[in-house]
Amino acid sequence: MNILDENVHAEARTRLRSWRIRVHQIGHDAGRKAIQDDEIIPLLLGFRRPTFFTRDRGFYQRALCHARYSVVVMEVHPEEVATFVRRLLRHPAFDTEATRLGAVIRLSHTGLTVWRLHEESEQRVDWPA
Repeated sequence: MNILDENVHAEARTRLRSWRIRVHQIGHDAGRKAIQDDEIIPLLLGFRRPTFFTRDRGFYQRALCHARYSVVVMEVHPEEVATFVRRLLRHPAFDTEATRLGAVIRLSHTGLTVWRLHEESEQRVDWPA
């Protein structure tokens, strides 16, 4: 299950759905509007294997690694969110729920950095050529 943060524009949700990528958005069809950051993790635990996409850099923390969800922090312009969500979901290292679970991922134009559950250091992952 892919869940978009409330801070993601509705146009990104619409575009992803037009590409047949299933997404839910906090405040629209998951959770409630104006949910606080500290309420998001308990919300994620109520879903089956969610991947949470946000532009909030505060979610890029090793402490948020959990076996039952993944977090993706997108450091891209709001207009690029849909494209980068699709890019991540097609990346060979993250193209299934199983490969994303337990990870906190930061993505940008230059690549990805990843904290994984039970690992002591960040990993750097490049975008495919």
